[in-house]
Amino acid sequence: MWLVVDLLLVAVFAVLGRLSHHDSLTAAGWWTTAWPFLAGTLLAWTALAALRRPPAAVTSGLVVWAGALVGGMALRQASGQGTATAFVVVATLVLGALLVLPRFGARFSSVGARAGARD
Repeated sequence: MWLVVDLLLVAVFAVLGRLSHHDSLTAAGWWTTAWPFLAGTLLAWTALAALRRPPAAVTSGLVVWAGALVGGMALRQASGQGTATAFVVVATLVLGALLVLPRFGARFSSVGARAGARD
């Protein structure tokens, strides 16, 4: 489930990025923006699987965030797309929020549910 969630959130990141710069939201334009970050996300998931990390763990979210960001930026650079400092900063913050915060929410909602079950 978390793999699908992560890929969808990275897709949303690409949509938001395209819309915030008044670019057209065509499938081709979206794909141009999204594919490096989707590939980085999949690379991170390969590492999670190799390390046998639980996908819902906050630390797994950090791995996915790093993979999406670093892999995405490296692939953007390699494919001739921009990696301006401001873009890297915004991507760092937005991808971090999208890929890590849901895991915090899931962690704390499950802790609350367990505590409520004991009351």
